[in-house]
Amino acid sequence: MASLLEAERLHYTHSRQFAMTDLSVSLREGEIVSIIGPNGSGKSTLLKLLARLLRPGAGAVRLCGRDIAAMSGRETARLLAMLSQTNDAALDISVRELVRFGRHPHKGWFETDSETDAACVEWAMKATGVLPYAERGLQTLSGGERQRAWLAMAVAQQPKLLLLDEPTTYLDIAHQLDLMELVKQLNREHGMTVAMVLHDINQAAKYSDRLIVMQDGRIACDGPPAEVLTEELFRRVFRIRATVSCDRGYPVFTAEESLQPHA
Repeated sequence: MASLLEAERLHYTHSRQFAMTDLSVSLREGEIVSIIGPNGSGKSTLLKLLARLLRPGAGAVRLCGRDIAAMSGRETARLLAMLSQTNDAALDISVRELVRFGRHPHKGWFETDSETDAACVEWAMKATGVLPYAERGLQTLSGGERQRAWLAMAVAQQPKLLLLDEPTTYLDIAHQLDLMELVKQLNREHGMTVAMVLHDINQAAKYSDRLIVMQDGRIACDGPPAEVLTEELFRRVFRIRATVSCDRGYPVFTAEESLQPHA
């Protein structure tokens, strides 16, 4: 598979306590990649560097072979969509109005919606399952419905690459699984490459083609879930004793004991 996005030798300093040095990663067309790791390891920071929301101190990110720093915001948004961890739940607009924002990168400043834009909005709402409540206000939706609406807006951009920062945060387990199945559907049926930060390692293993494990601002491991998730990795990176088994072809871990020193 060809590389859709490449980050080469990124350096980024957040504070005296945390920095990323010489970080390189590649996202290939058609895959689902999950970024996992302990709290504070740099997962969301890496995603923001890839999305051009943070500027590296050194190194380069290339999107479809072009330096993303040299691209306009509109050009970038036609190829890449980013869904942040939290979004404004107080917006007084309908689901349809929110999803229409996703078409802005494809229009001129004073251009009205075209038939193509309207069709893309309908398609995005149908693909994400929000069409039945398209005219409802965001404030009337449940957390799971609202997260789907924001995802529909990102999908309406028709990006090649979809970046998701902890998309299941604040959702109950049923809505988490619904959202993960939706992400898989967008990838398999609509060809979107997906990279996402996840806390639930078992979900990451089930729904991902590849895992990137972060530790202290560096990549500790990168590969297929069955190769990455080992008992040794849980000891070394997550500081827990765990058992790893296989369930329907993907690894499942069970935490047994923390190896962190007691306070």
